[in-house]
Amino acid sequence: MFKTEMIKEESGDLKNQFSNVLDGLKNKMRSVYHERSDINELGIKRGMPPFVMREIMSVNPFSAIIPKEYGGLGGDVKESIALMSAASYESLALSLTFGINMALFLQPVIKAGQPEAKVAVLKRFIEQQNMGGLMITEPDFGSDALSMRTSFVENDKFAHLKGTKHWAGLTGWADFWLLTARKDTGEGRLARDLDFFICDVTQPNQGIVVEEFFENLGLYQIPYGRNRIDVQIPGVQKLVPEKSGVKLMLDLLHRSRMSFPGMAMGFIQRMMDEAIEHCQKRFVSGKSLLSYDQVQQRISQLQSYFTTVSAYCVNSSKKAGLINDLSMAGIEANAVKSLSTDMMQSASQTLLQLVGAKGYKLNHIAGRSTVDSRPFQIFEGSNDMLYSQISESVIKLMRKAKQGNLLDFIKSFELTANAASLVKDLFNFELDFNVPQRKLVELGQILSRVISLEHVLVLSDKGFSEKLIDGTVSHLRQEMQTLLSSFNVNNETKVIEDYQSNSDWLMYT
Repeated sequence: MFKTEMIKEESGDLKNQFSNVLDGLKNKMRSVYHERSDINELGIKRGMPPFVMREIMSVNPFSAIIPKEYGGLGGDVKESIALMSAASYESLALSLTFGINMALFLQPVIKAGQPEAKVAVLKRFIEQQNMGGLMITEPDFGSDALSMRTSFVENDKFAHLKGTKHWAGLTGWADFWLLTARKDTGEGRLARDLDFFICDVTQPNQGIVVEEFFENLGLYQIPYGRNRIDVQIPGVQKLVPEKSGVKLMLDLLHRSRMSFPGMAMGFIQRMMDEAIEHCQKRFVSGKSLLSYDQVQQRISQLQSYFTTVSAYCVNSSKKAGLINDLSMAGIEANAVKSLSTDMMQSASQTLLQLVGAKGYKLNHIAGRSTVDSRPFQIFEGSNDMLYSQISESVIKLMRKAKQGNLLDFIKSFELTANAASLVKDLFNFELDFNVPQRKLVELGQILSRVISLEHVLVLSDKGFSEKLIDGTVSHLRQEMQTLLSSFNVNNETKVIEDYQSNSDWLMYT
């Protein structure tokens, strides 16, 4: 009994400490973005004034993801999601900075780092507010990460890595990098598996040369670029995966994708709040915009996004902890990442449409948000690719179970079983497994919404707003119906490469 009371008391103390961190973050953002400067102006300039990150990092936000034994607040994933959500309400670039540090660097280091290196790294994050990032992507190998050419040779003291990486967020900023490379087995051959190394750029022989900073479109506060890797990493800084480097990478990426709702949550809520406020105050022909039916439809769509992403956050808080191996969770992780980021872009487009001409400025939240949210549909896996992978995985499961009827599969599949009763009129048909790629993408979009409906129903059972749930169910069903109509249309049009022939309209006037 005494031990249980001690645990409860410690848990309550850590919860209070996190509340202080979260409140401190919100106060600091209000100060740096609205009192000491203007986020609408900061958001269109390259880089970030030093005082902004200094003030924000002074509340030690990354302590939330660090376990107690290393001086942190426990490493509960729901707390990292809450921090990203709070940040994205004010700045999508800041939220992504949090996501890079927590999901792409700290979590894999905590899970697979060697004890000596882990202690040193986490100590600097706690005491010196250091930052870290991840380098996987190479100029010739984007989504095809397993073909990367960055290689290493090693001896009993260090590993020598050589190669080129690009599009790593926080290029030139981070104190630490997780570098991925394949072992050079001789005669120009590289191992099929890959390895992860912690690179400390403050140490001799671990400096990374930034060959070029990119003029990235949007997210101006985060630097991206091309990096030349020629570093010697001590053996203790090599990650030790439980199974293989590929499994570690999948676990890392799937956990990160399950964390995307944290960045989507605050952002979508901000788009919704801005839209409601604008439409309440803006009058056209003597009526507020909010009284128009089309406007009602648009904002109710934003509210369905808000509800769906809320459901994602609850689900990820339960499933995305480090104790779980997510290497095989591709269907759910891909659905959550793809649909949440599609919703982000759609939400910003809706706000821009409602605000009108004045929103078509980078220093207006509508215009800036449209540009800033667009790359989320691309990085960590292009959404078209992820939707296609969802379909391929589902078809593989259906073949294995010898199920041809899509409704039968949805009823029996863990991620969609409860939602099946609400969509049985839509999915009672035989699925042709020989699906062209363009249809795989559409099918993935449809299945992602069924999975989302499942998450929304779980949220409903927990007592979430019944009105928001009902509206979200209606919107998700409508989207599924629209996508199914497209999916069932046979369109095999191909690119006409010599289209210039007989295609000059002036000839026909």
